[in-house]
Amino acid sequence: MKFRILILISIFFLAEIFTACDRPSDTGEILLSDPGVVSYSFRYQFEEDVPSTLDMIKEMGITNIEFSSLFGLTAAELREKLDERGMVCTSYGVGYNTLMENPEQVISDAHTLGVKYVRVASIPHDRSANFSIDDARRAVEDFNRAGEILSEAGLHFLYHNHGYEFRPYNDGTLFDYIVQNTDPEYVNFEMDLGWVVHPGHDPVELLQKYPDRFYATHLKDFSRDIEHNYSGRAPAEANVPLGEGLVDFPAFLKAAQDSNIEYHYIEYEDLDVVEVMPGNIEYITSIKK
Repeated sequence: MKFRILILISIFFLAEIFTACDRPSDTGEILLSDPGVVSYSFRYQFEEDVPSTLDMIKEMGITNIEFSSLFGLTAAELREKLDERGMVCTSYGVGYNTLMENPEQVISDAHTLGVKYVRVASIPHDRSANFSIDDARRAVEDFNRAGEILSEAGLHFLYHNHGYEFRPYNDGTLFDYIVQNTDPEYVNFEMDLGWVVHPGHDPVELLQKYPDRFYATHLKDFSRDIEHNYSGRAPAEANVPLGEGLVDFPAFLKAAQDSNIEYHYIEYEDLDVVEVMPGNIEYITSIKK
C-alpha cells in the first residue's frame, strides 16, 4: 500500500512538472529570437576595419547583422569573415535603383551571404517636394515586380519605411496605400520604429493594423522633443538610447508576438554607438512578458 501511494504521489508531481512546462511564462523574455544589429550603426567602424568591427559586435553578444553595404568586400569575402566568427547576415539592404536595374547581382550577393530577406529602405523622389501619390504608385508597381523576381529566386522582399510615407492620403496615409496595393505574396515590410514615431504615428497601432505584413524591425528611438514632420530626415544626435525616447518598446514587443516579425535589428546612428550599443542590447533583452 505504501509503495502504491508513493507511486501515485510521484505521478502527481511529474504531471505538475510537465503541466508547468506547458504553461506560458509570465516572466520570460519577450523576444522570440536574439536581437541583431544594423550594419549602418557601425558604418564608420566597418569602413575602417571589417574584421575588428565584427569581433567587437560579437563581443557585445550579437551574431546576427543586417548588412546594407559590403564595405569594399565582395559578398563571398564578407560571408567568409562571418562564417569564421559564427555570425550570420539574415537581411541584405540594397538601394532601390540597384534592385530595379540589376536584380541578378542582388540575388547573387544575397545567396552568397545566405540571407532570407532583401530590403530596400528608401523610395527615390524629389526631396524639394512632398512624397506624392505618384511616387507611391510607382513604388507599388516596382515593388510588386521586383518582389516576384526575388521570390522566384527563393528570397523575400521587404520595404523599410522612412517617415515621409506617412503623409495623409484619403482616409489614411501613403504608407497605407503602399501596403494595401502591394501583393503580400511578393512584398512585405520592415518597420523602423523611429521612422514611425518621427512623423507622429504609433508603432503598436501600425503593427496591429498590419500584423501579417511586417517580418523584421529596426529598433530605433528618437528624442521626445523632436519635431514631428514628414521629411524623413533627422540629425544623428536625435537618436537616443532605446527606452529613453518616444517608442514604447515593451508594448511593441508584446504586440510583435502576434505578428509575422522574425528578426529585430537594433539601430543607433549617432557617433557614440560603441558606448551606447551595449546598453541598448541590455535594455531590449531585459524586457519581460
